Amino acid sequence: MAQLVVVGEIGGAFGVRGWLKVRSYTDPADNILSYSPWLIGDEKKRSLYKVIDGQQHGGSVLAHLEGVNTRDQALQLTGLCIFVDRDRFEPAKPGEFYWADLVGIEVRTTSGMSLGAVTGMMETGANDVMVVRGERERLIPFVIGEFVKKVDLSEGYLIVDWDSDF
Repeated sequence: MAQLVVVGEIGGAFGVRGWLKVRSYTDPADNILSYSPWLIGDEKKRSLYKVIDGQQHGGSVLAHLEGVNTRDQALQLTGLCIFVDRDRFEPAKPGEFYWADLVGIEVRTTSGMSLGAVTGMMETGANDVMVVRGERERLIPFVIGEFVKKVDLSEGYLIVDWDSDF
């Protein structure tokens, strides 16, 4: 079964002809347009939509979907997530990782202690930060070489140089 990844969210309607404001989670933001068709919905129900036009617009992306031609139709999609199949992503460059691939893997210290698993990622401007949950939550900078010593996606773990008390 395909792994679905949330790549954005419908922020609302734009204009009266069915265009949507999209909060893209891709980098750059307008890359989301290249993943057409989109599965739009929530964890329980999703519908397939083909992107027929789109563009970067300030901090968001505007998209026009096949079958969404009025403001009311666009408003019905507000707040729903945009899913795509993980297999549609380009292979990551050496030393780079998709956030979707990091979520769920175990985090171990250099001494072998498990800190838990990556439950999310955050962008801070300076660097990306892993949200790691085990016996408690930790925020660990995802800085390869300095804090992240090894990432083994095939085995499902990464090693960090991090004090377990911090």
